[in-house]
Amino acid sequence: MSKQRSGHRAYGYCEYPLDWKAKQQTRKDKTMHNLTEIRWHGRGGQGAKTAALLLADVAFQTGKYVQGFPEYGPERMGAPITAYNRISDTKIRVHSNIYDPQYVVVVDESLLETVDVTRGLKKDGAILVNTQRTKEEILLHLKGYEGQVFIIDAKKVSMEAMGKYFPNTPMLAAIVKVAGIMEEETFLREMEASFHHKFAGKPEVIAGNMKALKMAFQEVR
Repeated sequence: MSKQRSGHRAYGYCEYPLDWKAKQQTRKDKTMHNLTEIRWHGRGGQGAKTAALLLADVAFQTGKYVQGFPEYGPERMGAPITAYNRISDTKIRVHSNIYDPQYVVVVDESLLETVDVTRGLKKDGAILVNTQRTKEEILLHLKGYEGQVFIIDAKKVSMEAMGKYFPNTPMLAAIVKVAGIMEEETFLREMEASFHHKFAGKPEVIAGNMKALKMAFQEVR
């Protein structure tokens, strides 16, 4: 079940049967209330779940209604995981996994070979992939997907900014830019406040994460 906080923020696992009525409600919400749905694909230990929860939190801080939750299943190091976000201007009435997202984030490109990451992805949406390869090379692995494709070398950004490989930080900033969730300045301000709370007494960690976020806005293409 989902966990409710502060009135209109929802975290945790939520899974209900997505029947015909629920599908119709999702479509209605997307049309009328600027509902954005994002599906994350990563591996255990890469921080995809954490990124989804951080995105929900920062969007909540700007007045949005949000959901951020992982798909139920074993969370082994290196095992494929899926996480989700819903972000809306009004109350979200759908509580299910996301089957037809506007955006997909692939934190580990090796999943392109084993997971159908474009399943249900809207043609007018976009997929964002962490890779060192070109868009043309990535397209060969997307099963004919005709929508927009964005790439970023999250390893390069992470290593340069933080000295360690944490792909979720640059991927978080990249999807905020790709999906137009909020202005860069607003996002960076809210993330810095979150980092100061989470990493109090560790200024070097805060500085590294902030540098990674700023670099990601410039590096995604």
